[in-house]
Amino acid sequence: MKKLVNLRVIGAILFLFFLNHGLADGQTNPLLPTEAPPVISARSAVVMDAETGTILFSHNPAQVIAPASLTKLMTSYLCLRAIQTRKVSADDVVKLPPETWAENQPPRSSLMFLGRNQTVTLGELLLGMAVSSGNDAAVASALHIAPGLEAFIAMMNAEAGRLLLASTRFVEPAGVSPENTTSAIDLARFCRVYVNEHPDSLALLHSRPSLAYPLVANTGNELPRTILQYNRNTLLSRFSGMDGLKTGYIPESGYNIALTAIREENRFIVILLGSPNEDSRDRDGLALLEWVFSNYKTLRPNAIPIPALRIWGGKERYADLIPAEDLVFTVSSSRAGVLQMDTELFSYLKAPLAAGEQGGVLKISDGMGELRRIPLLLENEAVRGNFFQVLIENIKMFIQKKFGKSFE
Repeated sequence: MKKLVNLRVIGAILFLFFLNHGLADGQTNPLLPTEAPPVISARSAVVMDAETGTILFSHNPAQVIAPASLTKLMTSYLCLRAIQTRKVSADDVVKLPPETWAENQPPRSSLMFLGRNQTVTLGELLLGMAVSSGNDAAVASALHIAPGLEAFIAMMNAEAGRLLLASTRFVEPAGVSPENTTSAIDLARFCRVYVNEHPDSLALLHSRPSLAYPLVANTGNELPRTILQYNRNTLLSRFSGMDGLKTGYIPESGYNIALTAIREENRFIVILLGSPNEDSRDRDGLALLEWVFSNYKTLRPNAIPIPALRIWGGKERYADLIPAEDLVFTVSSSRAGVLQMDTELFSYLKAPLAAGEQGGVLKISDGMGELRRIPLLLENEAVRGNFFQVLIENIKMFIQKKFGKSFE
């Protein structure tokens, strides 16, 4: 055990070294945390900025592990997209064939407790997946979205392919099979898409503390034998700002969790796969959340006017530039007191130039040095001028280069 701990400490030191490796002029890395990340017991983990996608911590991020009930996040995602595109409605009454009944789910299943002759809506099934992790709810939801389970599974895998989740493959919609596969990096990327496309699901579904089912409206019985279940993500009440997402467990995977929390407009995602038990999973989750919120923040600089680029030999003398990337980015909490933004435009670019070619750089700095460089790209094509325009421009450019006389 002592040797294992030493290896983890060395790994943390190497993590800090590589974050700071390769910087010029004595600058510190704007992503370098002020404190080392915690030592964790999970087999695989990733911490990501939900807005920028920046990976802030990883441990065996590509290791292939069964997602267990985290599979239900993809099932929910496809249902929410179908609702968003109005193919279905959250108020739809869902048919409950025998394969959806609780009594017909695999042994030791987590259940919403669906049964024969019940009336249930798709919205209730989404809650059943999010709060009580009902395998029955996952099957019923899948059958409402697609003509059969095979068709729904094909939808799941097609979506995983569209999102470039290289290690993710599904064979059923609930997460009971060890043949479902994913990785921590895949799940982090997927959860980022999920929370950004369906932010309302966090309050409506994933942070709901409990679910009581079935009710009178579901059974038509004045004594419906209601079962109260509490959200399986117990960290919702233990970490301020947490509002999702999901837990999962099967023996083949160990204990998994996908977490997200927001504080002061900073949202982070934590994925833990293959924890040895619930206590270690929750302890690691809390430690990583405390660490990431203490060490990082998301910056959203206001855009500045970008000067036009001088084009030589073009039909037009100037071309507009646009940033190649969003200005939002992640930095260490120790950085970015006062931001400074400067543009550096390339000199003596000649037409023709295609739209999207680089014409300069936008530099963002703070008092400690440069934080980020963003390429500036031509918004439109710069067309070559006629013979006389090119001739005159070439003469001007020669004089300006030779004698420093400006023709701007």
